[in-house]
This record gives sequence, C-alpha cells and structure tokens, in this order.
Amino acid sequence: MRSDLKNDSPKITVEEFVKRSPAELQVRVLAGENGLSQKTIASERIQKLGLALAGFAHYIHPGRIQIVGQSELSYLAQLGLDEKMQALARLDFEKICCILIAKNLSPPPELMRLAAANNLPVLQTPLVSSKTIGLVSTFLLEELAPQTTFHGVLLSMYGMGVLILGESGIGKSECALDLISQGHRLISDDAVIVKKIGNHVEGESPELTYEHLEIHGLGIINIRDLFGVSSIGQRKKIELCIELKKWGELEEIERVGLEMGEHDVFGVKIAKFVLPVSPGRNLATLVATAVRVYLLRRGGYDAAQKLVDRHTAMVSGK
Repeated sequence: MRSDLKNDSPKITVEEFVKRSPAELQVRVLAGENGLSQKTIASERIQKLGLALAGFAHYIHPGRIQIVGQSELSYLAQLGLDEKMQALARLDFEKICCILIAKNLSPPPELMRLAAANNLPVLQTPLVSSKTIGLVSTFLLEELAPQTTFHGVLLSMYGMGVLILGESGIGKSECALDLISQGHRLISDDAVIVKKIGNHVEGESPELTYEHLEIHGLGIINIRDLFGVSSIGQRKKIELCIELKKWGELEEIERVGLEMGEHDVFGVKIAKFVLPVSPGRNLATLVATAVRVYLLRRGGYDAAQKLVDRHTAMVSGK
C-alpha cells in the first residue's frame, strides 16, 4: 500500500485561473497581461481591497484574489487626485496576485497605469461581488485542494466511498469485479486520486483509466461496456478504508471487533478494517460484510459490544 503526495502547497497561476474559472464568471483581462503567468494564487480565501486602500495595507494576504466592488471604487472616486494616488501607492503590489473587479465596473485610470507598470493582472467580471466571491471560493477550494494518489481500488457501496488497499497482486481488482457484478459501482482502479475538500476527502479516477479495471489473466476491461453505465461512478466521498493483508504479515488479528482502526489522510480520520487474506477466503463477501458492519455501527448498533455486555451480565449474575 503506497500513496504519492502530489502537492503540499498547491497553487495556480492567474493565467490558469482566467482559463479554467467557471464560465459564469466571464473573466476578462483589463491590464497586467505580463503578470498572468508570473503571479500565483495560493489560497481559496479571497479579500476585499477596501481596508488596504484606506491605509491598512498590512492586511493584504499574499496569494489571495483581491475583489474590488462598488464600495471600493466609490471610495476612490470621492478622493482628490493626490489622495487617490497616495491610497493606491500604499498597496503592496508584490503581495497582490491579482485584482478582480466585479459588476463590469470601470477601474480608475490611475489604478490601470500602476497595475500595468507593476505587471499586476486586473480582471473583470459582470457578476456582483457576493456572487463573484461564492463562485471564486468554490472553484479555488477544488483547484487548490491537497492531493495524493493511492494505489488501490475505490468503489461506491451503499452510497458511500469504500477505499480498498493492499499490496500489488493481493486481489483488490478481482474483489472489486465481484462486487461490481453484485451491483456496486467502480470509481477507480489501481490509481485513486484523493483530494481533501473542506473537512473530508474525496476520491476519483485519473482521466486515462476511468471506467477500466485490470484483471490478471484477462488484462484491461471496460466496466461500462460489460456491466452498463450504472456500474461506474464519478467522484465519491471516502468514508471507509479496507486494507487487505496476507495472513502471515499480521502481527495481531482482531477477533472480537470492539475497536476499529483509522486511516489518516491529510489529517482526516477514516474508519478502517484490516482483513486477512488467505486461500479460500471470499474477499468480496468479507468486504461487503465489513461495509454493512460499519453502517450498523454508524447507526448505533454494535454486535460485538452487545455480546460483551451480555457476557458481562451473565458473569455478574444479572
């Protein structure tokens, strides 16, 4: 079982933001074209530029998009030329990655000249500030999400993502094929791209291997062609991890099942079962049962704990 960390501090250039941002934003470049490929966005959080214009330039956080709306432009419009130039000069152009002007408002010429001189991209959108902030934050939350790749299989079972891990050749893909034939969905085989979105993690397939499964002896097969469109799925929130291990490699095997393990991904704790693998064991049945056990426990029913409670009551004579 391995995972390959892709990026601890993800970032995108302003140029990438302009190209890939939601179509609804209709982002246009007004100035600072030379800085599009140089300036980078490193945070999904955005800022309003008002405080910095009013003299609190230290509040500017590097790597955040600065939104300019009606209130900021109205403030600049009421200033005299000297005061306006002083307000703009207080901005730290090295810290600012770009300025996004909402509602198709026209920025003052002084700002445009300073932006061009400092290679600072000035962008424009027809949307109002509140709508712009929502769309930009959602887009960046996805684009800047920490990402890693797990070598395993991700299935959608009973409405949740189940990540199956284990060393190469242990039977992950064969187990997945059996579960797919029972009505569960394949999300990804071999390489599972996992991203932290907010306080949970989601998994998806690389574009190249989407819909495909590799079975030793059969080669690469297309699950959609074999089982239909209902047998595959897109991204899924990962809620359970099941690791397959050879029986002889386990130092200790859970017999009662009072405690569940955890798998840590970017600080998110995912419930985990470790299942011993040996000839004759039906992996698909074991995995499906493990998922059902987890769902029952999540719903408040724990068979192992109930048995322990009954034993305790019998021993104490109650």
